[in-house]
Amino acid sequence: MREVNNKMANNPTQFGKVGVLFGGRSAEREVSLMSGAGVLAALLDKGVDAHAFDPGLRSLAELAEQKFDHVFIALHGRYGEDGSLQGALEQLGIPYTGSGVLASAIAMDKAMTKRVWLANGLSTPKFAMLTETSDWTAIAQYLELPLIVKPAHEGSTMGLTKVTAVDQLAAAYALAARFDHAVIAEQFIDGIELTCTVLGRDDDARALPVIRIVAPDANYDYQHKYFTDDTRYFCPSGLPHEQERAIQEMVLASYRAIGCRGWGRADVMVRATDNKAFLLEINTSPGMTSHSLVPMSAKVAGLDYEELCLEILKMADLDLHVSSDWKPY
Repeated sequence: MREVNNKMANNPTQFGKVGVLFGGRSAEREVSLMSGAGVLAALLDKGVDAHAFDPGLRSLAELAEQKFDHVFIALHGRYGEDGSLQGALEQLGIPYTGSGVLASAIAMDKAMTKRVWLANGLSTPKFAMLTETSDWTAIAQYLELPLIVKPAHEGSTMGLTKVTAVDQLAAAYALAARFDHAVIAEQFIDGIELTCTVLGRDDDARALPVIRIVAPDANYDYQHKYFTDDTRYFCPSGLPHEQERAIQEMVLASYRAIGCRGWGRADVMVRATDNKAFLLEINTSPGMTSHSLVPMSAKVAGLDYEELCLEILKMADLDLHVSSDWKPY
């Protein structure tokens, strides 16, 4: 299989007809449109027969009618990164990029991700699930202030609030609940913000260089992620070599524990007081915009944007549970 994939990378026309799925129906649609536009342009530039497909505007029946040989998933959030689309593609017999159904579903659920990590002895901030009737004082005492409140099934800091007083918790919950039925509160870790990309699967997975993020007032929100140039990124991270390697090993372990494959990116905080690292969350379909972190890390590792897109697409054949010879049409 690896030999076949290398051949495909050397002759992009052998990928066949490729659908680039972007847009979608999640709260991250705007970012996905930017990611997908970049991926589509990169694949076309490399000679791939790539076509845009927006599942937010077109049905799965239309997707089947297109008879794609491979699909590059550039969707973010629910209905694209949560396992539902992956399951549909497997039913259609179409190889797709990124993690499978189960890993995608687990990674999309921040609480379930934490449970898997904790069961595997990996460090992640304490957390509690919130409801309208939660005891706000008890939550603040358990997690300590400040703390973070956010939707359990969204990304890109959608609906996230840093809470510094008990009387802010109800409003923070209400904001997060606008995006999701499940809301999580998490211990706030004050320190160095990092992110690390992984490419590959199983024993062949490799961690790319770590990126250190320095946002204005330590506020790495939606606007600072995608639309301003105020946030500074350091790659190489500037961390001591041994510390960076330890972070990469931790991220690889987190990726394998969830069962991810193809590619992904984990966010990490290193606490200032004792230098302890904590896993925050993992993304199985990370951003590919001009401000995104995966292309930034890949460039330092020697992969330009176009080569990165091909590398991810090359692994699509590995990511289908059913035979790639089977087609429903």
